[in-house]
Amino acid sequence: MKVKYGSRIGIMLATGVLVLGLTSAARAQGAMGQTPPPASPQQPAGATTGQAPAKAANSVALDVAPPVNAEEDAAFKKFQDTPDTDATQKIALGEAFEQKYPTSRYRPILYNTLTKLYLQTNQVQKMEAEGEKEVQLTPTDVQTLALLGQTIPRAMSGGADAAKELAKAEDYSKRAIEITPTIPRPPNITDQQFADAKNATLAMAHSGLGLVYVRRGKYDEAIPELDQSVKIDPQPDPVNYYLLGLANEKASHFQDATAAFTKCASMTSSLQQTCKSGAEEAKKLGNTQLSVPK
Repeated sequence: MKVKYGSRIGIMLATGVLVLGLTSAARAQGAMGQTPPPASPQQPAGATTGQAPAKAANSVALDVAPPVNAEEDAAFKKFQDTPDTDATQKIALGEAFEQKYPTSRYRPILYNTLTKLYLQTNQVQKMEAEGEKEVQLTPTDVQTLALLGQTIPRAMSGGADAAKELAKAEDYSKRAIEITPTIPRPPNITDQQFADAKNATLAMAHSGLGLVYVRRGKYDEAIPELDQSVKIDPQPDPVNYYLLGLANEKASHFQDATAAFTKCASMTSSLQQTCKSGAEEAKKLGNTQLSVPK
């Protein structure tokens, strides 16, 4: 099957390979799961220059961020000030910064941003590598967890590592689903903005988990994940309606498959004709075969 997807998400399904461009969760950038850079380390009260850092009451040594210098601050500001629309330039600045300041306190923001930019420019391998560095450094970055969870099963092409890649995607998606509801609202956004950001992140995580199950042939497990994704996404992704239709058809839920394909066909994307054909096929199957009750 060969399917090209619209400009908003830029998905191409070719020879069984799903290449994800820009996902819907990128629109919630900055609202969820990012850790702001810590303030410059301050000496404990009573300490003098040259003394070792004081220890906490439990005698565990405090972690101290690397010292910051004006050159590093200026380089990071230049990276941040470069618009995401100039992805090539911003990626170049980010890569240069990462190479020059490998232990920078700005790494969480840098990794998170580069992950999205690599995805936006269809550099999926770099996106995955950068995203994995970010979730190792910041395990509660739910946007990056969800982004990895959805991108890996969409971009994978099978092969010897397929099972391993699906296991990683399942883990990332489940972690995003578990952590996202526990994150408190940052003070600089409204309740509605926060709700939309959470739902967009959860929608992507449920989508990724659903596709993992589709690729494993576990259609009955995929259906509730994909159904939840389309229900809560502030900007529903036609790909998820397509996958929901496919999973329902494979599970012999022909009426639900027809409904999902029809919804997909009603949305502007290059999946419209594919979904229209899917709806017609599901109707035919429903007229000639018994549907399995859920």
